[in-house]
Amino acid sequence: MKIKASIVTKSVLAILIAAGVSACNQNKTDTKPAAATTAGTTNSAAPEIVYINQDSLVAKYEYIKDMDKRLNDKGKAAQSDVASRQQAIQREYVEYQKAAATMPADQRQATEQRLQKKGQEFQQYQQNAGAQVQNDQLSEQTKLYDKLVEFTKAYAKEKGYKMILTYQKGNTTMLYGDPSLDVTADVIKRLNEAYAKDKK
Repeated sequence: MKIKASIVTKSVLAILIAAGVSACNQNKTDTKPAAATTAGTTNSAAPEIVYINQDSLVAKYEYIKDMDKRLNDKGKAAQSDVASRQQAIQREYVEYQKAAATMPADQRQATEQRLQKKGQEFQQYQQNAGAQVQNDQLSEQTKLYDKLVEFTKAYAKEKGYKMILTYQKGNTTMLYGDPSLDVTADVIKRLNEAYAKDKK
């Protein structure tokens, strides 16, 4: 039931790619061809495609930090609870083994049946606890998805971007991006400002 950081990282990658596509589709309503630019005005024209450094986003976006902490805290609490229940059953089984030789047959049989039932109930509880942790992960990731998609669409519309890509070290989808197209710092700044307001 451990929370793996890679789960969040992979989800953010998929989220931002989807958000970039949505931003692209949103701007398709403008079908007029762009006016030809001269060499003197090309550098000042706003780019249509920009990118966000995903590693920086995961490391610096306060919402993701808080989300990870919530998930880790819930995961640790669930693990501790499961471990405590398991240890209690084990102690009871050890006590039974010590006393089994002196027990009447009917008492021994009843104790074994009771311990077997407890073991089965524990396994079910453990499965349910793991499922709850996974549900919490899904719920948090859905909230993150909604938040990032909403922001990215608005950001792309404001800036006139057609697409927002993501860059991640080791991800061969994007081998290089001109630093002038990197909007990571501005995106993180705005996301954190919005999150700070939401927390008040």
